[in-house]
Amino acid sequence: MPERTVAVASAHGLHARPASLFVQAVTESGLRVHLTKGEKTLNAASILGVISLGIEHGDEITITAEGENADAVLDSLVEVLTTDHDA
Repeated sequence: MPERTVAVASAHGLHARPASLFVQAVTESGLRVHLTKGEKTLNAASILGVISLGIEHGDEITITAEGENADAVLDSLVEVLTTDHDA
């Protein structure tokens, strides 16, 4: 299963707005995507789950995807995570 590890670029981390953009992109991909921070892994399509991880600016997280075009989907999700949506 392909995965990517990235540092979150948004100045205030994955609060409501950037988390919503990320979850929307996950949902639109149609793939099963998981997000890991530390020892916690969850379904990346869950806005409450993503926010509950308390992801701050610069935190490293890992995303994995299962399914056709998983690498392309991960690349697009990395773009969302490495963009500062607070700028």
